[in-house]
Amino acid sequence: MDFKTKRKPDWLKIDISSNNYIKKMRGILQDNDLHTVCQEARCPNRGECWRAGEATVMILGNKCTRNCRFCAVGNSPDIVDHNEPQKVARAISRIGLEYCVITSVTRDDLPDGGAQLWAKTIQKIRENNPDCKIEVLIPDFKGNKESLDLVIEASPDVIGHNLETVPDLYQKVRPQANFRQSLNLIEYAKHRKQITKSGIMVGLGETNQQVIYLMKQARDAGCDLFTIGQYLQPTEEHLPVDRYVTPDEFDYLKNEGLKIGFKAIMSGPLVRSSYKAGEMYESVGE
Repeated sequence: MDFKTKRKPDWLKIDISSNNYIKKMRGILQDNDLHTVCQEARCPNRGECWRAGEATVMILGNKCTRNCRFCAVGNSPDIVDHNEPQKVARAISRIGLEYCVITSVTRDDLPDGGAQLWAKTIQKIRENNPDCKIEVLIPDFKGNKESLDLVIEASPDVIGHNLETVPDLYQKVRPQANFRQSLNLIEYAKHRKQITKSGIMVGLGETNQQVIYLMKQARDAGCDLFTIGQYLQPTEEHLPVDRYVTPDEFDYLKNEGLKIGFKAIMSGPLVRSSYKAGEMYESVGE
C-alpha cells in the first residue's frame, strides 16, 4: 500500500537546501561516529539549525528500547560506546558550539538507563569546552531518581524532558511511558534547582483545551521553558496526522502558556525540542 498522508499546508514547506557548513558539520559528526537527532528523528528544521551552527547530538547509540508510535528512531539498541563522551566533546570543539543540546535514545536495557554515560558526557564537554552551555534532553529513566541525580550532579545548564502529548493520548502515542512519571521528573529536577524544559507535539487528536491544561500541570511542576510543534508522520508505520494546526492556533497556545507563567515558549508548526534552544535559555535570566 502506498504511503499517503494528509496534504501539507503551505506553512509546513521545508527548506532542505544545503551549504558548505552543513557538509562540514555532517563530516565532523561522521568522523567521530556520532548521531544527531536532527537526522535520526528526521527533524524538519535541521537545515536551518545546521546553517546556524546548532545541532542536537544523540548519545547511547541510535536505537531505542521503546516503540513510541510517533518516533522515527529505530529499535534494537546498540552496544554502549564508552568512548562516546570524549567523541562528543571533541566534535563540539571542532564545530565550535557555544550552546549544545545532548539527547539520547531510551535505554531500559541498562541498569541505570545510561545515566553514568550521560554524566560523563556532560563532564567531558565541560573539560573541553568550558564556555559552552549544555542543555540535556533526557529520557524518564523509568522514574529512577538515583539515575536522575547522576545527571543533575554533572551540572547541565538546562534539564529537558518532553511530555510529548496530553495525558489522554499516552496509551495511544506512548504506551511504554507514563505521564505522571514524566511530570514527576520535571518536578524533581526543579526541586534540585535546575532550569527545566519540556515540550509536546500537536496534531495527534488533542484539543487546545487539553494542551492548556497540560501546560498548567507542567508549570505547576516547575517547568520553565516549553515547546509546541506540529506532529509529522515519519512513515506509514507511524501514527497518522489527525490535523494540521494553524499558525494562529500556535500563537494562541503560546500566549496562553505565557499567561500561565512559562519564562519562554517556542510554538510553531516546525518547532522541535531544541529549536533555538540557546535563545530560550537566554530568556530565563538566571
